[in-house]
Amino acid sequence: MNSADLHPARIPGYDGGPLTHQPGFLDEPLFWLGHLASFAQSEGVGELLFGADYDAADDFQQRLWQRAEWPTFTVPLADDHRLHVVYRTFADDAGIDYLLHHPDWDQAEILARDDGHFLGPGLSWRELVAAADGALPGGSTTDPDARLLLLLPAFGDDDVPDDAVDRLAVALRSLTGVEAPEPLASALLEHQGGPGAVRWTTAGHGFYVNDGEYSYRNPANRFAMSADRLSRVATALAP
Repeated sequence: MNSADLHPARIPGYDGGPLTHQPGFLDEPLFWLGHLASFAQSEGVGELLFGADYDAADDFQQRLWQRAEWPTFTVPLADDHRLHVVYRTFADDAGIDYLLHHPDWDQAEILARDDGHFLGPGLSWRELVAAADGALPGGSTTDPDARLLLLLPAFGDDDVPDDAVDRLAVALRSLTGVEAPEPLASALLEHQGGPGAVRWTTAGHGFYVNDGEYSYRNPANRFAMSADRLSRVATALAP
């Protein structure tokens, strides 16, 4: 897997850009506060996330969204698959897109869109953790905590394990500087982002799908991926 593959100038089937590799953002605590902002649907979660840093985080995000280029981050997966996280900095259509791609595919698959019209979720908890802990070299960061937080807004799952709060709290403590990482982790997993938690199952399909009203991975939705695409996505993301 070469550098050009991991940090593409374009993603097949995805229009926009220019895409720019920006790993330095991942070292900025204020970046993470803005990145997780879609979870702050209630006042309590917002207070835990932003605390006294609300204005500074807002200023940081405003500067990010005003960039002409589109900051892009990549998490490599097994068998040359990769997850791309793209900050779509259109002035009138800003948001974060989560895409899955493989060099042999004609186009990338959009798993989730984190914006004013959220579409997703695109990852179950076990898929999220598998991607974060894959230990594959390259991408925008090799830090599993950063990979976890980077992909977290694309996640939604009504069946997270008992140790999920501890796992998320470790990442929050390491990267964000929030004052109460454990209560924040608990709140993020309780409320979740976008449309909230969904139920994941293999029943009737033989591969992982969900029942989310806004998810590309719910076969019942009119905008869902076709069965063969759903299957290859599930295979690529399988732990």
